[in-house]
Amino acid sequence: VIPIAFTNSGLVGLDIGPETMEIFKQALEGVKTIVWNGPMGMFEEKPFDEGTVAIAQAVAEATEKGATSIVGGGDSVSAINQAGLDHRISHISTGGGATLEFLAGDELSGVAALDER
Repeated sequence: VIPIAFTNSGLVGLDIGPETMEIFKQALEGVKTIVWNGPMGMFEEKPFDEGTVAIAQAVAEATEKGATSIVGGGDSVSAINQAGLDHRISHISTGGGATLEFLAGDELSGVAALDER
């Protein structure tokens, strides 16, 4: 783990570091609603899953304390399932873009088609 200030154009960041994990965890304390779309890094490969798993655990803990958690997107859902936390999340949708459009109040063509019938 290296601070972002020490990276150069030849390096690739594959996960968030411990300080960033802590910032996210603190930000989730006491919240009422969480919307999460997208993993923190290349969660499919260890050890680059650590940031995503840490955030998933923090989201699950916040949910158990009363927050409503919404996780959208296939990669995010895969990460939640991989961490074994799917049963601790309020709402899970593989439609990441559609979830964000719905939350933004945009019309979803599939829902509009159903409404027309």
